[in-house]
Amino acid sequence: MMVTPLVEMVGVSKSFSGNQVLHNVQFEVKKGEIHALMGENGAGKSTLVKVLTGIHERDSGQIKVNGGEVHFTNPKQAEARGIVVIHQELNIIPHLTVSQNMFLGKELTYGRSGILNHRKMKALTEESLQKLGVTNISPDDIAGDLSVGKQQMIEIARALATNAELIIMDEPTAALTEREIASLFEVVTDLKRKGVAFVYISHRMEEIFQICDRITILRDGEYIGTENISDTSFEQVVKMMVGRELGERFPARKSKIGNIVFEVDNLSSKDGTFHNVSFTVKEGEILGVAGLMGAGRTEVMETIFGYRKKDSGSVKLNGKELKMRHPNDLINAGVGFITEDRKSKGLVLGSSIRENIALVNLKTVSQKGVISNKKERDLVENLIERLHVRTTGKEQEVKSLSGGNQQKVVIAKWLGINPKVLILDEPTRGVDIGAKKEIYSIINELTEHGVAIIMVSSELPEILGVSDRIMVLHEGSVTAFIDREDADQEIIMLAATGGN
Repeated sequence: MMVTPLVEMVGVSKSFSGNQVLHNVQFEVKKGEIHALMGENGAGKSTLVKVLTGIHERDSGQIKVNGGEVHFTNPKQAEARGIVVIHQELNIIPHLTVSQNMFLGKELTYGRSGILNHRKMKALTEESLQKLGVTNISPDDIAGDLSVGKQQMIEIARALATNAELIIMDEPTAALTEREIASLFEVVTDLKRKGVAFVYISHRMEEIFQICDRITILRDGEYIGTENISDTSFEQVVKMMVGRELGERFPARKSKIGNIVFEVDNLSSKDGTFHNVSFTVKEGEILGVAGLMGAGRTEVMETIFGYRKKDSGSVKLNGKELKMRHPNDLINAGVGFITEDRKSKGLVLGSSIRENIALVNLKTVSQKGVISNKKERDLVENLIERLHVRTTGKEQEVKSLSGGNQQKVVIAKWLGINPKVLILDEPTRGVDIGAKKEIYSIINELTEHGVAIIMVSSELPEILGVSDRIMVLHEGSVTAFIDREDADQEIIMLAATGGN
């Protein structure tokens, strides 16, 4: 007896301004399964989800839910049929509290009075967070004051609080700690046992093989195939995604490490987030920075770059102390910073690729204070080609790019300043396996030219695969420096949790 799929998409096509992004795609999700949807950035994953949930109108094809054809014109209609999406780009309203975000558009009232029942909404918010094992977020917290990882947990809790039949998760663990990921997987597995289905979009291959039942691959907007996870392998999935063998995940390091170029001495934050942080980075070296969420990794980097105020300490480049009053002080000295939050801090989403790249490169593209169109064009086109940004052209708005291609634009703008030191905070978050290797190769290329790299990452395989040395933070203090040849995940996690 044939079981009716929960969701079935057949022959789905979609074009934007003559550019076909989906071509005759098929996709099926069964009740109570966790189905991975994978492909390189720009493969069409997010567009397929937006077509399913009514954000985009399909050009052709058929969509069925529980055997009946549907034609959603907005996400609320999809949600009414039990389909909920947790988007990669967070939909948190920063000035509202956690509980207000949880019940946005679904506020609870006292009967028909119209008076909001804040007490009940706070209690249900706390209950939803506790189901995820989250105890460090209060319903009264202002959402915008929380870290990206905590905001992600709010999004997940909000989706799980609905009585959904299908939950679509787009890079749900990108900003989560190992402990939070474990809690999330427990909840997902429990809901799966109760018949809830999941579409799981992630570039973290280890997670796909850990939690998913089946996997569907898209490439260049076309359906490549669907496999049982138990019948496939890492290498086969990568080959289906990129159309070729990828080889080793992490390129071999060829850089010759030189003298100390960057020194941080006893740096402490104004708000007490971290204290007495000291480290050095050498020419051509990659210093990986590991630690659990809340350890202070991002806060240290933002203070170095002038985003946050220091309480004490100093930063030196080639032996000369740098002013840290404003990011321009660091940019002018040759220090670049790729932020973990590309949406609000890394990019001007409504502007073009050209404008974003030129923004920190005005000196490079100007002549006597006047922008040279030729210099600007040459710089932008060179960087687009070098980083393989998938785009219709340099005037395309950044907000219309996929998440991975947005990240490449962030990297491109900092490469334009020819940095002496480059700080990378979660540089491959939301980036596919093929693009990750391209980014690793670019990082290696920079070190071969003597650039000192500081790379913060929550992915331990990435830290181990890319770094020459690893600095570990725990609760705002440095707990270990580990050479590459001595490092493994257990040693890093021990130091990240306060052990020796």
